[in-house]
Amino acid sequence: MSIVILLVVAIIVLFGVRNIRMQFITRPVFSFFKKVLPPLSSTEKEAMEAGDVWWEGELFRGKPNWNTLHGYGKPTLSAEEQDFINNQVQTALTMIDDFDIVHNRKDLPPELWQYFKEQGFFALIIPKKFGGREFSAYANSTIVAKIATRSVSAAVTVMVPNSLGPGELLTHYGTKEQKERWLPSLAVGKDIPCFALTGPEAGSDAGAIPDVGIVCRREFEGEETLGLSLTWNKRYITLAPVATVLGLAFQMRDPDGLLGDVKNIGITCALIPTDHQGVEIGRRHNPLMMAFMNGTTSGEDVFIPLDWIIGGPQFAGKGWRMLVECLSAGRGISLPALATASGHVATKTTTAYSYVRQQFGMPIGHFEGVQEATARIIANTYQLEAARRLTTQGIDLKVKPSVVTAIAKYHMTELGRDVLEDAMDVQSGKGIQLGPKNYLGHAYIATPISITVEGANILTRSLMIFGQGATRCHPYVLAEMEAAAMEDETSALDRFDSLLLGHIGYAIGNALRSFGYALTGSRLGSAPVSGPTQQYYRDMTRISSSLAIMTDLSMLIMGGDLKRKEMISARMGDVLSQLYLASATLKLFEDNGRQQDDLPAVHYVMTERLHLAAKALNDAIRNFPSKIAAVLLRVLIFPLGNHFNAPSDKYAVDLVTGMLKPGPARDRITFLCSDVEGDESGIAEVEQAFLAKYAAKDLYKKLKKAQRSGHLKSKLPMLELFEQALEKDIITKAEHKQLVEADVLRLAAINVDDFDKI
Repeated sequence: MSIVILLVVAIIVLFGVRNIRMQFITRPVFSFFKKVLPPLSSTEKEAMEAGDVWWEGELFRGKPNWNTLHGYGKPTLSAEEQDFINNQVQTALTMIDDFDIVHNRKDLPPELWQYFKEQGFFALIIPKKFGGREFSAYANSTIVAKIATRSVSAAVTVMVPNSLGPGELLTHYGTKEQKERWLPSLAVGKDIPCFALTGPEAGSDAGAIPDVGIVCRREFEGEETLGLSLTWNKRYITLAPVATVLGLAFQMRDPDGLLGDVKNIGITCALIPTDHQGVEIGRRHNPLMMAFMNGTTSGEDVFIPLDWIIGGPQFAGKGWRMLVECLSAGRGISLPALATASGHVATKTTTAYSYVRQQFGMPIGHFEGVQEATARIIANTYQLEAARRLTTQGIDLKVKPSVVTAIAKYHMTELGRDVLEDAMDVQSGKGIQLGPKNYLGHAYIATPISITVEGANILTRSLMIFGQGATRCHPYVLAEMEAAAMEDETSALDRFDSLLLGHIGYAIGNALRSFGYALTGSRLGSAPVSGPTQQYYRDMTRISSSLAIMTDLSMLIMGGDLKRKEMISARMGDVLSQLYLASATLKLFEDNGRQQDDLPAVHYVMTERLHLAAKALNDAIRNFPSKIAAVLLRVLIFPLGNHFNAPSDKYAVDLVTGMLKPGPARDRITFLCSDVEGDESGIAEVEQAFLAKYAAKDLYKKLKKAQRSGHLKSKLPMLELFEQALEKDIITKAEHKQLVEADVLRLAAINVDDFDKI
């Protein structure tokens, strides 16, 4: 007992007496911390400082405040936004024939281009005072998604001017003169923008941009002007072939010191009319046969005045930070909108098709093998819609959640790919035969485009999500890094000492919470709700604590090497991502009013998210470079083993059974596929067949019962079966007519397009 008392006293003295703590703990730890501190490039530092920490910070720190999540409110459309969707968007949908656009025109029809320009589709984010719509991120996302349910090419054409392309940069950073010059003409489509960032030698590594702008003096419009000599070569630039104004990212240099002592000023963004002397718009690319405009641009020794830098000369060298802060539109709005649209289409058409398509005398949707794939489609669509809403809500709260938008971009585009692959498997021949009636083919073909743009998914997962999240979201590490960088060592030690005590307490708290929750099945945790979703909140708190303690041990043991351990950091990023996606799911359930018919989807999604989060933790522990630390982590995180299993077969069956019928739950995750007046698309065709067959479900049961009793022959063609049932007075003439009409629609829905020649 006395030994224990002495040990406690020693610990109290060691940590409680400042001089002793500084000598034996703070100084050695500070020295070690500076040695293992991961080196940051200038672009990494700017990316780290750009943007804001939002809900992901709560998830990362081990003890999320769920009331904060619920306090964000429910995303809604304003009356003006809803009216635009009900009218202008619906009208645009009637003008879209995607098969004609992709296979015949290789472009949008002129009347659709004109309609987009006149009605402000290219001005969704431009302020009203400059003639724009100034819509919310949620509205922007909804508009792009609705268009994407009919045409990826049309959706991309709309989303680019409302994404990174100069409108957003001008709105946030442009000078008064630049805004007044460009925004009104962009708002009415008089000018079409593009933004040139990617080149042959620089994709995800923006710091490697070889394009340069050299500060120099030349004659411009009759006067000697201080400006830039630009040389660039860019590719993959969407809208470049039709753009009238070019946003350009380049490395700005001042070798002659015309602006000061700094020679390499850094990444800078400028705005250049494409008819400016020396600007070259090159040949067009062919992005997987899609019809949106995409191509190259280049220039050699093109002179522009410094005033053409976005934001003016004072923003020289600040381009990368500007781009990182504005990438949220592409990563958090546009690309996730395309993925969510794929989910809505896949869910609506697959549930309908699997109900009307019959094999072995029954709808294919009743086969468990088909139900397994269909359950994934429905659950992933519910997840996509949930993540779309939460992510755009964060952007509408005027935060710049760079980690959240990276999560959204990576995981939502991957989920979009998953739903299309499953939908193609279920609908098989219907999906692979291209034609005007095919509603899956073009989206399926185009999916890799979203996977590769706005940061390739592999690098987004392995470098960005955890790489930025670990430092940005941690309550102490970024401040400790700043302390380590201080020139005054005394002040640095004082600052580090105060942070270290808090960091130690934080780590101990997370370790105890993770271990305690693991031993009790998360029952020690609190939840903001009761009922069927209560346990999910508790389990997420447990996993959040586990991620926090694992992050601390990883940074302590691997230090700067963690940056190069991409597989481990990617797995820990996956944990954070799954927690974010699960949060979005629970919030959507609350926002929808806790609808009971949503529960099958919620149970499936949440079980899957927790399973994937725990699997990522387990895999990271299994591959941890320090075996001693791995044993400690396993004791703290999975002392009784990993019992987070994938969704059960029952969850899959329950989910699909509830969706193979019209109803509010199905409507809530397919509403982006809105009905279009005079619609003759394949989506409308299969939905009409589904509704007609479901309306006759009792008649089909009557026929099936008659077959089992021997009153009707089995395995008859449908029309013969109906005739025989009518002859034997099993059905009435009116019922016969209903069945025949439903079967006509059914046959039309399962048939595909054919051609004289291709």
